[in-house]
Amino acid sequence: MTLVDASRIILILAAPAVVVAAVRHVPRGCAVLADRRRRRRPAEPAPYGPPIERLAADLRRLLRLHGELAASAHAAMSAHRVWAVEAAIGARAIEAATALGVPHPHPSRAAALTRTELSSILTLLAEAGLVLPARVGGFTTDGRF
Repeated sequence: MTLVDASRIILILAAPAVVVAAVRHVPRGCAVLADRRRRRRPAEPAPYGPPIERLAADLRRLLRLHGELAASAHAAMSAHRVWAVEAAIGARAIEAATALGVPHPHPSRAAALTRTELSSILTLLAEAGLVLPARVGGFTTDGRF
């Protein structure tokens, strides 16, 4: 038996083991290479929050609801609802201000914004191009009931 014949026998005996090992380990190696390639690429920009169209629609809806509650005959009954709507308006206004690059207070203060702060943020948003109702300052006279 020559060296060539011995190498053929070894190849025939070892081929199934090599194929099984390749089937088991090649996908894992490809996944590792793909992860490395993904990490090297710069991260794709992601939006900060919801789309500006949804923020504008929410602000219009909340401002309309606030106007209805403020004009209601049962103002004492709806005081808590007005406060909740004002807090929601503040939160959405700060999100929209962040999206448009308008100066605004820290998001943690959204629930405690006064009437003048809400009016000024909404005015700045309208000046930045956000379509809001013509009257955006219809809040309670002292900021709260």
